[in-house]
Amino acid sequence: MAELFNAAEYLTRARVAAGDGDRIAVRHPRGRLTYTQLTDEVRRVAGGLRAIGVRPEQRVLLVMTDDVELFTAVLATMWIGAVAVPSSTMLTGRELSVLVRDSRASVLIGSPEFAGNLATAADGAPDLTRIVLTGESPLDANGLVDGAVSLTWDEMLAETESSDSPVDAPYPTWDESQALWLYTSGTTGKPKGAMHRHTDIRHVAETYGKQVLGIDRDDICLSVAKLFFAYGIGNSMFFPLSVGASVVLEPSRPNPDLYSRLCAEHAATLFFAVPSFWAPLLAAELDPKRFATVRRGASAGEALPARMFHGVRERYGFEVLDGIGSTEALHIFISNLPGQVVPGSSGYPVPGYRVQLRRTDGSVIDGAGESGMLYIAGESICTGYWCRTEVNRMVFHGEWMRTGDQYVRGEDGSYTCLGRADDVLKVGGLWVSPSEVEVRLLEHPALAEAVVVGIPDDDGLDKPVAFVVPLPGQSPDEAELIAFCRAGLAAFKRPRAVVTVSELPKTATGKIQRFRLREQAALLPTATPPRTPA
Repeated sequence: MAELFNAAEYLTRARVAAGDGDRIAVRHPRGRLTYTQLTDEVRRVAGGLRAIGVRPEQRVLLVMTDDVELFTAVLATMWIGAVAVPSSTMLTGRELSVLVRDSRASVLIGSPEFAGNLATAADGAPDLTRIVLTGESPLDANGLVDGAVSLTWDEMLAETESSDSPVDAPYPTWDESQALWLYTSGTTGKPKGAMHRHTDIRHVAETYGKQVLGIDRDDICLSVAKLFFAYGIGNSMFFPLSVGASVVLEPSRPNPDLYSRLCAEHAATLFFAVPSFWAPLLAAELDPKRFATVRRGASAGEALPARMFHGVRERYGFEVLDGIGSTEALHIFISNLPGQVVPGSSGYPVPGYRVQLRRTDGSVIDGAGESGMLYIAGESICTGYWCRTEVNRMVFHGEWMRTGDQYVRGEDGSYTCLGRADDVLKVGGLWVSPSEVEVRLLEHPALAEAVVVGIPDDDGLDKPVAFVVPLPGQSPDEAELIAFCRAGLAAFKRPRAVVTVSELPKTATGKIQRFRLREQAALLPTATPPRTPA
């Protein structure tokens, strides 16, 4: 039986009622908000959203930097019973347009630096009624956005003043009501909206947040992963707000010097990052005193190499708890534990989750040492993908979810990742579909064929490498093709190397033998980026 529960209230007004009203909830570049101030601002933004027509269960798509506007917009959307859809700021306008149409978003909110992409994404979107831009000027559509009204963030908030008022009480959502959609390419390479309930947010806060991180009201959280990631929104919103702790928001792109200074400035105690950040952090050889207050680190997105765990602990003085999570599960479901880290492994099942390894015939592996497909079960797993029946039937099996990862359990009970079970790549913690990159490459007028494979660098992290066959008389160079990909795709999807060949290895039926290309790529010095020294 569903019960009344609103995650936005749980993270804001409930903390005020618990006595945390005067405590700092959010630290952002322009100031700070206490829990009382945050709650009031969420109510005010909720009033603005309702005044421009957002209704319960409608989707609000957000393409915004990590600042107080995005933070309050996510909470305000859930407060009024609508569905927040925070989306990657790294996507091109063409890629965003797929999300706008697929989600049937009624409102699109963005930061001014993404105005061009927002205009492209909104063009012809049938369900879009409003486009809101933070900053001083609305989106200058110039006829590109048919039927949608453009306004600024301040103009939206002014609607609150001229209408009823801030929304005092949260919408009476059920714990089963939709709260948050997060798009993932996952194992099929095509964007899919993982639909999360209000109760999923409470579950990850009370399992990983409290029982693994051990987060409490005196913690200050700093996350390299942004709020549009499942990993990032847990680190920077769900976990700290669930206990009355504090979060540091930083809109700019991460780099080791900046984030180490933020650690020192705000006396951060919990520091969250991904392997592609830990390596440069070690290479930077920063003053360890900047991390003096950090009591614990966390890592996710892809497997953390053992050398990085040891390097961070020896140089900066804190443990990094590596784990595996997913957009579908909302956060980490297998993690190393404080004082019980098995370097190179993902650790142990998080309390509240069950794990199985299965053979190709579906039978469950009981013992240690035999690899199998990873399946998980837990209350935070999404209700499914929006309008993706065929994929849902492949991924979700009753209470169990097929993750697509090959794992092995050790004698000590820890789980170690052996890689993906398919050809979809995970680059810097983000899914990359080889077919999507191949399609972009084949838009180049000089290419006849293109195949993208992933090969691990010295730390075991996947990097995409493209093999291309030029058209007769054509000879595009590597830099040109990589730049062409960057122009049409999010930068992280670009191949790190391009190899020109006269033909591609194929089976008798014409299928590409990707395994042969991986073998060739592994022998190329340009294909494997050098390891960052620890």
